[in-house]
Amino acid sequence: MARPVETDTDLVTVDEFYRLVPDGQKADLIDGVIHMASPDTLRANELTGFVYWLLQGFVGAHQPGGKVLVNRYAFELTEIRAPEPDVAYVRPERAHLATQRGMRGGPDIAVEIVSRESRHRDYHEKRQLYQDAGVSEYWIVDPIQQRVEFLVLEQGRYELAPLEQNRVFRSRALPGFWIDVDWLLADPLPNGSECLQSILTATA
Repeated sequence: MARPVETDTDLVTVDEFYRLVPDGQKADLIDGVIHMASPDTLRANELTGFVYWLLQGFVGAHQPGGKVLVNRYAFELTEIRAPEPDVAYVRPERAHLATQRGMRGGPDIAVEIVSRESRHRDYHEKRQLYQDAGVSEYWIVDPIQQRVEFLVLEQGRYELAPLEQNRVFRSRALPGFWIDVDWLLADPLPNGSECLQSILTATA
């Protein structure tokens, strides 16, 4: 399970978060409390890589200058909030905000792969954090419950985005990008290169 880090003070700041968390350790700073993540399962690791591959391939082709970042990269939302999404997208005009340490502000798309220990954080705390920070889209991929939610910010609140009849979600935050929900629920996962080619071909 994720382990809260004990400190001498009531609330941990972003600067303290970087100092206290070991290099290479995935963690989230949520309202001044550090939550260390457990190691990924094989399934979660594969899903993270799959989503990253599709987003990075699309952004490289259609959004030069945009950034796709994978876990262990923090987004400094406030002085006491710095989550590390499993995958995140930052549009080109905001990419300059990303530094070697972390990024001031939230991504445009945050993706979390749910595990047993992260379930409550992903569905509740992180949803609130991303909503408060104005993150345009929050994707929750839950391989345990075989469920995927795409939350889109509408007037400051997240609304569940409807899927098209073919179970496709089309992103507003990354125009032209779409993803088939069945790809994310398949086990084993489909060929990432073939899926990316389908996305790029449909966008061309």
